[in-house]
Amino acid sequence: MGLALFLVCAVAALISAVRAAAMGLPGRPQPWRDHLLRRAAATLGWAAGTVYALGLAGVAWSEAEVGDGADSVPAPACRMGFDPETIEGLTHHRASYLPLRFDCVREDGSVYVSDPDLVWLNWTSAGLALTAALLFLGMHYRTELRARRAAVR
Repeated sequence: MGLALFLVCAVAALISAVRAAAMGLPGRPQPWRDHLLRRAAATLGWAAGTVYALGLAGVAWSEAEVGDGADSVPAPACRMGFDPETIEGLTHHRASYLPLRFDCVREDGSVYVSDPDLVWLNWTSAGLALTAALLFLGMHYRTELRARRAAVR
């Protein structure tokens, strides 16, 4: 499901990016600045969804590997690629989908992250979503400002 969401968001982000880039071509709709803000906000919003869906698929995949056959407990994501001292005393894992995390828990209660790439995925998707929201709000503020100027005249 996460990969399907990723593909849908990625295709939508590409379409939105092409539509935003088309604003530089002759024959663009007027007022072109409003259309550009709207299309850029849509592109960034879909890009945020794409990045988040990629991380979501990774966390879901790690979660699905637990208890799936021999040598699947504790989570393979917590054991593969780590030295024996790190995984010593590993008891269980904790998965989170918002923010994206897959933590490995030891007997003493200490925790280590199984996939450090989830940190940048969280920050990237949050940054893209925030930028899209600011562009969207800026577009509405611009419309409001234009309406107030017209009322004063």
